[in-house]
Amino acid sequence: MRVAVVGATGLVGSVMLKVLAERNFPVSELIPVASAKSAGKEVEFKGKKYKVVTVDEAIALKPDVALFSAGGGTSLEYAPRFAEAGITVIDNSSAWRMDPTKKLVVPEVNAHVLTAEDKIIANPNCSTIQMVVVLKPLHEKYKIKRVVVSTYQSVTGTGVKAVDQLMNERNGIEGPMAYAYPIDLNVIPQIDVFQDNGYTKEEMKMILETKKIMGDDSIRVTATTVRIPVMGGHSEAINIEFENEFDLAEVRSLLEAQEGVIVVDDPANAKYPMPKDAHERDEVFVGRIRRDESQDKTLNLWVVADNLRKGAATNAVQIAEYLQKNGVLA
Repeated sequence: MRVAVVGATGLVGSVMLKVLAERNFPVSELIPVASAKSAGKEVEFKGKKYKVVTVDEAIALKPDVALFSAGGGTSLEYAPRFAEAGITVIDNSSAWRMDPTKKLVVPEVNAHVLTAEDKIIANPNCSTIQMVVVLKPLHEKYKIKRVVVSTYQSVTGTGVKAVDQLMNERNGIEGPMAYAYPIDLNVIPQIDVFQDNGYTKEEMKMILETKKIMGDDSIRVTATTVRIPVMGGHSEAINIEFENEFDLAEVRSLLEAQEGVIVVDDPANAKYPMPKDAHERDEVFVGRIRRDESQDKTLNLWVVADNLRKGAATNAVQIAEYLQKNGVLA
């Protein structure tokens, strides 16, 4: 399998290379791609050095699949060119997610929608991915009416500049600011820009993407997304109202049986998921499983995942794995 990674020198791109190696994806030739200013640099993959090439050079090399993590503008400009050349694109940006002609995929939830005709496949938002993996078995069993989610999101979701800002502030060093405010010893209740309705773009992504991935526009979703001074992953407090009554023991069993989910729920011994435990893991962790005692047929969950892995790179690689195993990629 000839694999291009577009944005190979970036934060998510470097994790994509790591995940491809760890999961032993059948890479016969790696084609690392970045902007013209990065061309000629080297990246390492499985102990071997590869020269970074430009987009035009990559298309000419005709990879089987291209994993994109280079921003929405790059994806809008170049993904169609890869697709026209017969290359399957799995795009990690927000560029194609809500395009009605493009599939938005979390493999554990809706990989079955993919066909050989899908040449540009969208990878969902990090905070949406970890939530829908947990929602899927519960929706199938009890039918979800409404989801209220509050997120506690890692600075790594913003990128290297945000990580540097946090560490600089922690060490008393002045430097470039990724955020309008200090992030160390602080919480910023804004991720992305505000929309006309008072929600941020990140919050609207969670609302709209959840309906599309779950294939059910009747699910009502409201979100508040918050940036916190944490490195290991994103956390979410999720409140779910169902059409039908549920049993807590059965909820735990459904979650334990769900592919890609690990239940960590032992309050008597202070066991629950935390970002430091999810760091560099591909699974979605769920705990604090309890009834909402203020309302019937309503459940509270705490969900944690590594946003650079399952929330981005791993999900993209899993889509490629699904396509390869099902003969969509040669």
